[in-house]
Amino acid sequence: MSADVFAKKRRNSLLLFLLVGVATIVSIIMTEYDVAKGFTSVPRAVRWALSNFYPTMDSLAKLPDILVKLKETLLISIAATTVAAVLAFIFAVLGSNTTKVNRFFGSISRGIAILFRNIDVSVWSMVLLFSFGQSSFTGYFALFFGSFGFLTRAFIETIDEVSGSSVEALQATGATYLTVISQSVIPSTIPQMISWILFMIETNIRNATLVGLLTGSGIGFTFNLYYKSLNYDIASLVVITIIISILCIEFISNYVRRVIL
Repeated sequence: MSADVFAKKRRNSLLLFLLVGVATIVSIIMTEYDVAKGFTSVPRAVRWALSNFYPTMDSLAKLPDILVKLKETLLISIAATTVAAVLAFIFAVLGSNTTKVNRFFGSISRGIAILFRNIDVSVWSMVLLFSFGQSSFTGYFALFFGSFGFLTRAFIETIDEVSGSSVEALQATGATYLTVISQSVIPSTIPQMISWILFMIETNIRNATLVGLLTGSGIGFTFNLYYKSLNYDIASLVVITIIISILCIEFISNYVRRVIL
């Protein structure tokens, strides 16, 4: 019996490997990608980066301006995530199979979550760019919509997995809907939800760089400005500050996760 199971897993793995290989070959043919040229260009790219893309003493003079833009990006990312989390919790409660009011509101909530989740933040940036122009406001809403879709889906799954039994127990005692939410759903799911929010903040800080390139705001716009003006030393300093900030946020969020989970 166990031999048949392992043989089936090997066949499935082999089939998956073949499908990925065929898809890769077809993609290379359709896009006319030169594989050999791609691999041989890597050493040249590394040599160029080592000889041009590094900060200098002169570029450090721009550090205060870079930190101001970095602070703006961090605040926008955190604000977009936290506001989206509040709205996502409401939609998650309505969309969860455990706490939904009825099938209609549950379907609407899940449908909205799926719609917002499957539209990338770069697409949101381009769409909102036509409405609000190049501004921090555009970047904020792009991150907000992306965060709302992801967190709604994550919160729905968390409520269904964590609070199912406790919700049923309270409902059996005749507790009201708001009592079930306040006494069961929130206490049992809040640690996992905080973990998802912290993960989303990390993701949004990374996404904010791309969003800034498209919306002309934050640290992404600063990098694009210096890179296009061929100031590679300052552009590299921007990249270093982004990496350091992401590592710090990740360290803090990992520490908080260890404490609450």
